[in-house]
Amino acid sequence: MTGGCQCGAVRFRVDGELGEASICHCRMCQKATGGFFGPYVGAPHDTVAWTRGRPKRFQSSNKVARGFCGDCGTPLTFEYDGQHVALAIGALDRPGEVRLSEQLASPARLPYFEELATLPVHEADEPRAAAHIASIVSYQHPDHDTADWTPKL
Repeated sequence: MTGGCQCGAVRFRVDGELGEASICHCRMCQKATGGFFGPYVGAPHDTVAWTRGRPKRFQSSNKVARGFCGDCGTPLTFEYDGQHVALAIGALDRPGEVRLSEQLASPARLPYFEELATLPVHEADEPRAAAHIASIVSYQHPDHDTADWTPKL
């Protein structure tokens, strides 16, 4: 499994099986990801290889350091006690292959979390959505390894 940040300055590879995958609703994970929860999948520490660049780290508590790209800010890791590492699921090149097994810190869930699946869906082929999507030029690194990571501006 491979992955990396949005700009491509940091890339990684996992040489082995991924562990448990979860979402954590705690306030620290919300702030670290800027999202409703922190989605992470465990990986044995010695199986994670940084193939381009290295994450910067923020010690968010006495137990946890969080790795992120120093250039674009993409959250990359949740590192517990210096022994266990979990990777941000959205930073994986194929995040859809990870199956969640649990939710953590559920009492801190945002009050509308349960309602997300009931919100209206705008299909990509609707005229307004299609026009918007067609107008986007992505500068994001592709979901695979590359020899050159310089964004095409």
